[in-house]
Amino acid sequence: MMPTNENALAEILSNFDQEELPAKTLLTEEGKMARRFYYLEKGAVRGWLNNDGKEITFQFLFEGNFISSWESLFHHLPSIYNIETIEPCTVYSTSIEEFRQTMEHNPDIKEYYYSYLQERLLKYQKLFISRIKDSAEERYAELIKQSPEIFRRIPQYYIASYLGITSVSLSRIRGKK
Repeated sequence: MMPTNENALAEILSNFDQEELPAKTLLTEEGKMARRFYYLEKGAVRGWLNNDGKEITFQFLFEGNFISSWESLFHHLPSIYNIETIEPCTVYSTSIEEFRQTMEHNPDIKEYYYSYLQERLLKYQKLFISRIKDSAEERYAELIKQSPEIFRRIPQYYIASYLGITSVSLSRIRGKK
């Protein structure tokens, strides 16, 4: 029987170390092997990559999310992106190797984490399709509808990058609303 979300999460975090991290802390660095697996208890982080010197933000994560490089976790490869704290954060962390072993030895935890990943993949799929078919105004409207906390907690230039537009364009769109 699958444990409840609270029981599975408590079991996952039972061997993690709690850490307090300041804003602008890199948790995962593009081009390097991720060494730690995190659970975000408090704060906000962003996933981003460097495109010829320009930072491209592709995700924001808030309380209740797991954080690491999927390339490093599942394929033993260097991360293709950075993950950085935006706000001061409280995280729980363990080594990636320790988390892999936990999943191997506990099918309930593995199932719980894989269910979590399925939800994240659905969000990425929606974002990907939105970038192809929706205008910047439509992406902005959907972001407000789905994640209003982003506009209270995240700097506008990160939001603009996430939407695939400039800060000036975001200001124009916000001015029309």
